[in-house]
Amino acid sequence: MDELISTLEKHLQSSTGKHRARLLAKKWAWLVVIGGSRAVKQVFDLVGGCVLLLASLPVFALLAAVIKLDSPGPVLFNQIRVGRNGRLFTMYKFRTMRTDAEKLKEQLIKHNEAGGVIFKMKRDPRITRVGRILRKLSLDELPQVINVVRGEMSIVGPRPPVPSEVAEYTPADRRRLEARPGLTCLWQVSGRSDIPFERQVSLDVEYIETRSLWQDLVILARTVPAVLLGKGAY
Repeated sequence: MDELISTLEKHLQSSTGKHRARLLAKKWAWLVVIGGSRAVKQVFDLVGGCVLLLASLPVFALLAAVIKLDSPGPVLFNQIRVGRNGRLFTMYKFRTMRTDAEKLKEQLIKHNEAGGVIFKMKRDPRITRVGRILRKLSLDELPQVINVVRGEMSIVGPRPPVPSEVAEYTPADRRRLEARPGLTCLWQVSGRSDIPFERQVSLDVEYIETRSLWQDLVILARTVPAVLLGKGAY
């Protein structure tokens, strides 16, 4: 939709008379559609995020206790991520790794199984016993509901990358930063980490170009079986 507005702007610069009036009418009509769609999504995220947060509080307490009993260290893992248009924010997750995980990552780079700019290992030795279960069921992502309520993330949208990954993005890859990042996305319900990085980008761009409330609801419905099956989660 944003590309359509840009195209209309270019045509407006060289048009006159009735043709210009028609283009202006189209432009404002699309602005109303885009603005209305974004407003609906923001309300959906705020209300849905608040409901999810309140409903998840008992689970939060249980998981916090289990994580603390399983391994030393904080319950939450805070990490800087890149949001819409390159804006940085602090993303919250339940800790699933040892506290020295970032230091050990340098020793494990050569074992990267994801390809592209993402680092993933199916048998990552840094992951704790409880952490492996949390990742399998995506329960480690639950605290990101806080990011949704704060307006930093959306319920559905491209997953937020870390700055080091974005530093290696091509101009085409950066298109996935045009939308607010989400808890779940199109490629997560299509295979998750088993999907190559290039395909993840293309699915994120596909979502951005066709996004709607209905599409968000469909992705949410597909998220449930994807999480229960645990395919591609590691």
